[in-house]
Amino acid sequence: MLVDSPPEQRAETAPAPPTRGPLRALGLLLGAALLVLVALASIAIGAKALAPDQVWHGLFHATGTYGDVVVEQRLARTVLGLLAGAALGLAGAVLQALTRNPLADPGLLGINAGASAAVVTAMTWFGVTSLTGYVWFAFGGAAAVGALVWFLGGSRGATPVRLALAGTAISAALYGYLQAVMITDDAALGRMRFWTVGSLASATGPTITQVLPFLAAGTLLALGLARPLNAVAMGDDTARALGARVHRTRALAMLAATVLCGAATAACGPIAFVGLVVPHAVRSFTGPDLRWILPYATVLSPVLLLGADVAGRIVARPAELQVGIVTAILGGPVFILLVRRRRTARL
Repeated sequence: MLVDSPPEQRAETAPAPPTRGPLRALGLLLGAALLVLVALASIAIGAKALAPDQVWHGLFHATGTYGDVVVEQRLARTVLGLLAGAALGLAGAVLQALTRNPLADPGLLGINAGASAAVVTAMTWFGVTSLTGYVWFAFGGAAAVGALVWFLGGSRGATPVRLALAGTAISAALYGYLQAVMITDDAALGRMRFWTVGSLASATGPTITQVLPFLAAGTLLALGLARPLNAVAMGDDTARALGARVHRTRALAMLAATVLCGAATAACGPIAFVGLVVPHAVRSFTGPDLRWILPYATVLSPVLLLGADVAGRIVARPAELQVGIVTAILGGPVFILLVRRRRTARL
């Protein structure tokens, strides 16, 4: 049974006073400006070097070779990076609040494992090889695992501990299935190798169109849960005293995280650490108030994802390093640092 946090911990997770509001608003504007700069860099910089006038011509006169490179490749992957980064950051922030675990990320509840297992199944048993085909399998697998975790976690009696344990157990089982299929099926191994590392290189207009409605719905739902999740973070009894509907809030938070992470994973493959690092990092500036954490995560997570994607194009020219590899290289040391922080260990 989950025990309510002690008074000193509940005070630590309570929303911060509004005196820092103007400073946090300014920080959010600066984050948005940084996002614009990184998005422009993503369009201008690629594995194939183009002069600024060539990029400009390809962007506004989408014809010929420059148009193909800039619009169909760089612009598409930039848009997908913006959407997927925002989704992963929001999902991570919501899951950290839902599980009361500052080191939680979208993989904690098995959502990435569900999407990966569904894609393997689609490729191996149904012969699906196109991105526009298996994106629906990935999203369906993520949604199915999210519902199963919620059911096994106790449904209306779900607690953060039960949800985390259910997600961990299901992830282990699904990754075992995934490895078994890939070992016994060389064709599936070859097709899955590119998808499982996480990449924006396969971004296309149809893929963005397919996942956009789900990302928009999940974003609106997650942002609307900021206030009730603030109450739930202070403990079930306190939340009920404040008028929050604890079980309903947890169910909607689980739904929002599943939709966001499922759609992003379906389009890009599983990308680690974005949903962990950014929400945790912005909390040190915004305080524990989710009304600020969620917007900051929405703006700064794409900065990390697109920045990692640009870095991957530069360091491996004329080839490129997939963004999932870059975020793992950057996120591993940061994760170790977060775990070793004394304050994190006490939360």
